[in-house]
Amino acid sequence: MDTYIRSCAGYCVITYLLGIGDRHLDNLLLTRNGSLFHIDFGYILGRDPKPLPPPMKLSREMVEGMGGAHSDFHLEFRKLCYTAFHQLRRHSNLILNLFSLMVDANVPDIALEPDKTVRKVEDKFRLDLSDEEAVSYMQGLIDDSVNAVVAAVVEQLHKFAQYIRK
Repeated sequence: MDTYIRSCAGYCVITYLLGIGDRHLDNLLLTRNGSLFHIDFGYILGRDPKPLPPPMKLSREMVEGMGGAHSDFHLEFRKLCYTAFHQLRRHSNLILNLFSLMVDANVPDIALEPDKTVRKVEDKFRLDLSDEEAVSYMQGLIDDSVNAVVAAVVEQLHKFAQYIRK
């Protein structure tokens, strides 16, 4: 369980910061030891083939896997998200510099709007907020993601489409 909540927290924060799109349960895998990992990174920097995607992929099923919204594991997950966000914000200059180096790397989603790439990532860091405000902001992102109705409907439609294909 510890591995699951740690990997889930890490992925939630980093996929939010990088604007990883096309997140559905078929693009999330779980190893036997509890590591959650994502596949299919065809959409980044806010691009997503689905309408109104949540800020991060965190479904009710994922929270239930932690023991529910009021479990100690879920509370630990939330704390890990806050810590990860805080630490990444502290090193935002390094990350933003790396993104500025990638502007000319012919990465499709970066090449679409090379002049806005660094700004998109910088905006996600919310460097205008204090550390306490950033925790509140992350709390809101987590809550919005878990309660995203459109994302839940799209997930069901995706499951149905996969069933039809088979």
